[in-house]
Amino acid sequence: MSNDQILSRKNGPIGSLIFNNPEKRNAFSLEMSLAAADVLEDFAADDAIRVIVLSGAGDKAFVSGADISEFEKARNTPEQVARYDKIGEVANARLNKCSKPTIARIRGYCIGGGMALSLLCDIRIASDNSKFGVPAARLGLGYRASGLKILMDLVGPSTAKEIFFTARHFSAQEALAMGLVNRVVPEAELDSYVDNYCAMIGENAPLTMHAAKRTIEELTRLDSTPDFARLSGLVKECFDSEDYIEGRRAFMEKRQPVFKGR
Repeated sequence: MSNDQILSRKNGPIGSLIFNNPEKRNAFSLEMSLAAADVLEDFAADDAIRVIVLSGAGDKAFVSGADISEFEKARNTPEQVARYDKIGEVANARLNKCSKPTIARIRGYCIGGGMALSLLCDIRIASDNSKFGVPAARLGLGYRASGLKILMDLVGPSTAKEIFFTARHFSAQEALAMGLVNRVVPEAELDSYVDNYCAMIGENAPLTMHAAKRTIEELTRLDSTPDFARLSGLVKECFDSEDYIEGRRAFMEKRQPVFKGR
């Protein structure tokens, strides 16, 4: 299964999904979202697959974020934003709700939407030269409550704020200290380490792993009832703002954005 930018491989109990856009450091596009959703559905339906690994092609990046170059045409108007989000949510939901263990094998840049994808995996194993960050505040983007909750559950409210407020890159060692990743290994050992890790998981009882995964999912649900309409409105304000237009244009023009808070 492949669309050139999303590659799929099966090797015994391991299903591998590879983001294959190395010229753009594996930046994630709408087309890739659709293809990734199909691959994940296939892996979920295949009883021979016991563990799923997500990785990026080349040695520069896992996923460097969403492909911002397509935002001007694909994520400009409210209608386009809604369509973009709906397509993206299909792949995200299939990854987040996957019944099988999922591992993000992270080498190099894991930024923005790439970091969000990695957080939907059960386990994150990174090379020691990896970089993490969320540059939303440099683009005028709003992040949905569901994504922020996943991050906050891992690193805590204060560190989640630091990640968003500074918009800076964090080293693999910082990410490990935060709880953002499970393991950091030397870059040269990453592939063999993950392969051995998957082999160990592949020998274990699928029903036990599935039960544990679903139980933990239930135990980490929101206890209260947040005003999600208000939160969605705050995200919409970001996408409707002049700052969002400025963020996109500054990225395309390779210059520092000048935000005005409106």
